Amino acid sequence: MGSIIWYLPSPTGVNQQAWHLLAIFLATVISFITKPMPIGAVSMIALTLCVLSNTLTLEQGLSGFSDKTVWLTVSSYLVARAIIKTGLGTRIAYIFITLFGRNTLLVSYGLLMTDVILSTAMPSGNSRGGGVIFPIVKSLSTSYGSDPRDGTERKIGAFLMTTSFQGTQITTSLFLTAMVANPLMAELAEKIAGVELDWLTWALATSVPGFLSLLVMPLIVFWFYPPELKSTPEAPKLAQAKLRAMGKLNQQEWSMVGIFLVVLLLWGCGKQLWGIESVTTGLLGIVLLLIAGVLTWQDIIQEQKTWDIFIWFSILLMMATFLSEFGLFDWATNEVGSAIKHLWWQAAFACLIIVYFYSGYFFASKAALANTTYPAFLSVAISLGVSPTYSALVLAFLVSLSGCLTHYGTAVAPIYFGAGYIDAGTWCRLGFILSLAYLFIWTVIGGWWWQLTGLI
Repeated sequence: MGSIIWYLPSPTGVNQQAWHLLAIFLATVISFITKPMPIGAVSMIALTLCVLSNTLTLEQGLSGFSDKTVWLTVSSYLVARAIIKTGLGTRIAYIFITLFGRNTLLVSYGLLMTDVILSTAMPSGNSRGGGVIFPIVKSLSTSYGSDPRDGTERKIGAFLMTTSFQGTQITTSLFLTAMVANPLMAELAEKIAGVELDWLTWALATSVPGFLSLLVMPLIVFWFYPPELKSTPEAPKLAQAKLRAMGKLNQQEWSMVGIFLVVLLLWGCGKQLWGIESVTTGLLGIVLLLIAGVLTWQDIIQEQKTWDIFIWFSILLMMATFLSEFGLFDWATNEVGSAIKHLWWQAAFACLIIVYFYSGYFFASKAALANTTYPAFLSVAISLGVSPTYSALVLAFLVSLSGCLTHYGTAVAPIYFGAGYIDAGTWCRLGFILSLAYLFIWTVIGGWWWQLTGLI
């Protein structure tokens, strides 16, 4: 596909340099989806092709590695490693189950609250959902005799698996640091639309539609896919037993709590009060964790997933940035805008959102979905006369929420699906039902909230 685009004549209004970069970019994204090689290896090939073909200079090709967005993501991942290493995330989950776990619905809300707290500093739904929440859900399910191997998956396990997975798709949208693609979209929103989305602005924008989604989602699942076991009086006792086994907070956990609160405070108001950028806060968090001994330098250099993301994210962000600078997104905006300009902007934007959101059926990665569609659709939305801020917010949040649709749309989905509690048909049916609720909450109620708070 990359070769075909490379050798096709560039359209009127697109110079050859932009066209060749588009060919390499699309070939890279397709490889991200099909994964013939690891994503990092594909990105290195793309970077080398950009330089060898004289599409970009070496300095331009390496510019992504110094981007502050990339370093915010790296620092967030390292803070997340510390949370998992100390066991603090697991402890938080058991505390919530102890407090709210007297029936199945409340257990699900307790798990969601854990996910919300962890999402403030863990930029990976896979780490939260797969590394912290899933083992607890599996343990609770088997404790209540709910196991797909003996046909009792609907007793409680299927419901908790569904709500926990779906909750992670919501929490990835809540904070700038909740998913690896969020900082990328914030960067693109500033470059394409002139919209600045810092940590506090992002959190304010998601506060009402996000927490409304978290409130409504378990109720919808409870209505359409109810558990057989409604009451769980033993859950708090099970959680208390786990907490007793863990013992009191040790020194590393206390250090983690203190550093966690400092990082959240600075992410929330550091820039407004002291001029401290979000990425500076992330780096400060790593330094404090090293000084406190919560993380060792060996922990940092052995965090393979973090450095893998650092490489491919830097290269992909670099290519997307230069596609914008070379005017490709402006050209795409004019072309698509001309095709639907006869529609009212409300109708045109609604069509755009539907295509954008449900294209998630064809992706196995939210990062790939964001990289491929966000800049182009944002440009088109602005050309239709939609508020740049409204467009940037809606399109950014819908990337995370699109993970609700399938059992392959995000890396954490196969973990829950592979447990065997939910069949593929039920998974997709519930995902589609929830998608309708999300679209209404985030486009209508979200828009009202953003107007009320002066964001748009």
